[in-house]
Amino acid sequence: MRNWLIGLMTGVAASLVFCPVATAQGYTNTVYDKLTLGPGGPAPTHELTGVWAGPISGQRGDEPSLTELGKQLFDMNKPEAEYNVSGTNDPFFRTCDPLGFPRNMLFETRGVAFAEMADRIIVATQYQRIWREIFMDGSELPEDAGQRGGADSRYYGYSVGRWENDNTLVVDTVGLDPNTWLNNAGYPHSVDARIQERYVRLNHNHLDLTITLTDPQLYTEPFVLATNKFKWIPDQRFDEQLCVPSQVLDYLQFIADPAQ
Repeated sequence: MRNWLIGLMTGVAASLVFCPVATAQGYTNTVYDKLTLGPGGPAPTHELTGVWAGPISGQRGDEPSLTELGKQLFDMNKPEAEYNVSGTNDPFFRTCDPLGFPRNMLFETRGVAFAEMADRIIVATQYQRIWREIFMDGSELPEDAGQRGGADSRYYGYSVGRWENDNTLVVDTVGLDPNTWLNNAGYPHSVDARIQERYVRLNHNHLDLTITLTDPQLYTEPFVLATNKFKWIPDQRFDEQLCVPSQVLDYLQFIADPAQ
């Protein structure tokens, strides 16, 4: 396991304004641009299997229009980029709570793998070593997920997918735990949020992702939350890239909180 706490300490010694994971891993979006690609050629039909690499973070999408409740919840969130580790109330940066979906597809996306089973696609991500299921067998999304009498809400929700054409996978997800943030900027969501991912395989080596959110409780209209780009890297191996609660708590106690 990589001791990223040491990396954080080194970064703070140089500067008290930093991004913890980026400092520890020494990776920038520029590295993404220089990745060695696979053999190229046209996109195979209905196929994403393999390991893909993305940048540290996706590109922010539309500026959302929030409802009054949405504004209240958004104003309560204090993102790390603005408040630093000592001032943020981001549950991921403070206590290593799960990133949740769709944030895990927009942050630290250097390793994302797709594997097909008979009735589903498994999506595994290097960061936090997590996976989610996308059912491809015509399953229906659960109704009233997160509501009394409905299915429990989940950090990574319930997902079903379908192929729209030869190279576009469309995935709908509901039942997201409302305690998670949509992205590092602190956008909130309700338990009624619905996320749609559109994966477009442009050719053999390039994959584009667009994430759209519909959540009438907190946003006045659907909007594109973010986009991301991935490259197919045939020889990529996952690192063990984890946020370890005990290390984070030590870091907060001895460095971040005293330094403010």
